[in-house]
Amino acid sequence: MLNKYARAFFTRVLTPFAAFLLRRGVSPDAVTLIGTAGVVAGALVFFPRGEFFWGTIVITLFVFSDLVDGNMARQAGISSRWGAFLDSTLDRVADGAIFAGFALWYAGSGDNDMLCAVSIFCLASGQVVSYTKARGESIGLPVAVNGLIERAERLVISLVAAGLAGLHAFGVPGIDVLLPIALWIVAVGSAVTLAQRVVTVRREAAEADAAGGSQDAVEGDQEAVTEDSGAGGSRGSGEARGSEATS
Repeated sequence: MLNKYARAFFTRVLTPFAAFLLRRGVSPDAVTLIGTAGVVAGALVFFPRGEFFWGTIVITLFVFSDLVDGNMARQAGISSRWGAFLDSTLDRVADGAIFAGFALWYAGSGDNDMLCAVSIFCLASGQVVSYTKARGESIGLPVAVNGLIERAERLVISLVAAGLAGLHAFGVPGIDVLLPIALWIVAVGSAVTLAQRVVTVRREAAEADAAGGSQDAVEGDQEAVTEDSGAGGSRGSGEARGSEATS
């Protein structure tokens, strides 16, 4: 849901910066790789040590690369399947690193097995939510549903909460409870989104299969008529086979 509104806004804001990078000879792929490396480093260096404020600052500086690289590709007229594949793949890497950082904190100094498990669930469910849409589209289905919590929502909820929770280290009392609350929200929302997409794919698959079955029946009737019309001689049969060979 957030993608629909936030992406258009930030695209306009970041367009001048994307143009600046292009003038300096920076490629969109380089921005994708650097951005992912920055997010992974911020998540896995700071979060496991409980330094959520600084980790969030570092991640935020790099996470916008996801918008910059696509903007650069469009401006340069070099959008490609490879770029889309690389961007999508590294998005999964970055998302996994963020929730892995949370899980490592709770498995170690955070000392909370339940929240460690919730963090791992957020990591896994986020990957599967993305996969359901990609897999559905790969088999020719539109997957016409976004769901309650997509990638943008997962990142905003978790990173805002982590950044605010990090203020506890600066003496702000009680604010550290925000991160556990956010993780539970992301976990439940991701489960709901996964269910929404699975139900949608099942419905669309059933409709596609039914339409395919109806089409097969029509084609079968047409073949029967062709065979009947060609039964009187070899010429009719030859024409029918010719039409089948060229269809």
